[in-house]
Amino acid sequence: MRMDGIWRLLLGAPLLVVAQMIAAQETAPEVAAPQPTQITEPQIAAPAKVTAETKPAKKEKAKKVEYTGPNTVIVLPPTPMLDEEGKQRLDPDGNPMFNPAVRQQRDKKGHPLFDEKGKPVFQTATDLGYDEHGKKIKIHKEKEPKKVPVIISRGTFTVDGMIGKAELNYNIADLKYIYLYAPGIGTVVVSNRPFTGSKEEKNAFNQKTLTVTTGDRTLQVASDNLLLGKKPVSAYVLVDRAFNLPSPYPVMGYGTVLKPPYVWPGGRPNEDLKGAFVKPPPIPVNLQPVLLLPPCPEGQMRKPAPPALPGQKTEPRPCIMIPKGATTVSAPTAKKQAAATPAATPAPAPPPQ
Repeated sequence: MRMDGIWRLLLGAPLLVVAQMIAAQETAPEVAAPQPTQITEPQIAAPAKVTAETKPAKKEKAKKVEYTGPNTVIVLPPTPMLDEEGKQRLDPDGNPMFNPAVRQQRDKKGHPLFDEKGKPVFQTATDLGYDEHGKKIKIHKEKEPKKVPVIISRGTFTVDGMIGKAELNYNIADLKYIYLYAPGIGTVVVSNRPFTGSKEEKNAFNQKTLTVTTGDRTLQVASDNLLLGKKPVSAYVLVDRAFNLPSPYPVMGYGTVLKPPYVWPGGRPNEDLKGAFVKPPPIPVNLQPVLLLPPCPEGQMRKPAPPALPGQKTEPRPCIMIPKGATTVSAPTAKKQAAATPAATPAPAPPPQ
């Protein structure tokens, strides 16, 4: 009996605590759960509706103004490409060379461009204008080939050690070909680059001298200045024995032509020696080089004529105005005009008698 009372006390105490906790929860007031706060966005007023009264004004501004000006692009004819003497340049095949034709510029809308005075504005090297679709024409810069300048100052041209020409003074902006003529040998064409029909002669350009051989003959050009630098350079040589000049003395020249009669420009006069030098006596006439002609004024050229060869008696060639051809229009416009022009009907043949 005593043990049963002890177990009842032990088991009854936890049950009493649980019962008290349940009663407390039933009597406690209920707490409402927190509600999420709502953020209200500011209201934006709706855009005003476009009324019928404002629409016509915008339509009038949006209308494109129709172009009523000329649509033909003026093209200036090619002009002769001149050398420092005013003569027309020749290509390696001996054909005359011309500057490219100059076209009129277009504006941003593709129409021919005129200045404030109504004169056409032509393309330049730095401004090509726009194309017919109104896109800017980009300038494609081509890398210029490396030039080889050569200066022959107070030079001499000797044949087998004998002086053929003296006091040579040539300022060659870009070396292409040097021409050496001697009676009994013909014309020797020399270059620092290989070309058709040439043969290499090693170390021909050696500091201040150029030495080439043709069989048992030796031709040499000497200068006070370095020709192609301090290192020896090979030369490429072609001997044209069929072409002879009407001169009993050796002749030197330079140019860009590989076809007879070649090009024989004159040299420049040498400057007087300065300092303690004594002026030497004049050299014989047959040893003096032919001098360059004075340059023509801008817009003028020398009258085309057969090339004057050294040793020939030639008439003076005065400067004349560069002939101007008739301007033309662009190719598409020219085709349209040609299509619009009716073809002329041939006249009927007379009846046979």
